[in-house]
Amino acid sequence: MTGPTEPDGRTMRERMLAGDLYLADDPELIADHVRAQELTDAYNATGVDERARRTEILRELLGSIGEDTAIRPPLRVDYGSQVRIGSGTFVNFGLVALDVVDITIGDDVQIGPNVQLLTPLHPLEAGARRAKWENAAPITIGDNAWLGGGVIVCPGVTIGANTVVGAGSVVTRDLPAGVLAVGNPARVVRELPE
Repeated sequence: MTGPTEPDGRTMRERMLAGDLYLADDPELIADHVRAQELTDAYNATGVDERARRTEILRELLGSIGEDTAIRPPLRVDYGSQVRIGSGTFVNFGLVALDVVDITIGDDVQIGPNVQLLTPLHPLEAGARRAKWENAAPITIGDNAWLGGGVIVCPGVTIGANTVVGAGSVVTRDLPAGVLAVGNPARVVRELPE
């Protein structure tokens, strides 16, 4: 990876999407972030009877969203465009999806209230942090997974299909398919039946 003081000819957006060090206060990224905040504010202001309007906003905000997927407001994202959600997924109130890089949520996923999907990382070196450099790692949630209320998924984590993560768990590393994981950090406690 090119260091933060060595220009490599890429835009900050290109660096960000590649998971490399970038500066979030880049004017192009600020404009993208403002656009996302305007759309999430509009989405969060919709009423329960405005399903068509909600779908329209989500299609404009997110990278993609499948059929019969429901997201209850409020919703918060960094950019929205890196969030891809499959079909038949249900997201309860208060999802925070910091999508500096890709967040991929499969089909038929259940996400409880106040779940956080966090892709951003910050350098451990104090000078780089002071200079406001950051990077990110993608998150993937497999088909038919269930994240209980208050789950936090850290950068770079993949959660396998059919896996259940207990409420309040902090997922710091990959979880295989078809298991129950709980705790901080989340640990597999047992396999689940098909």
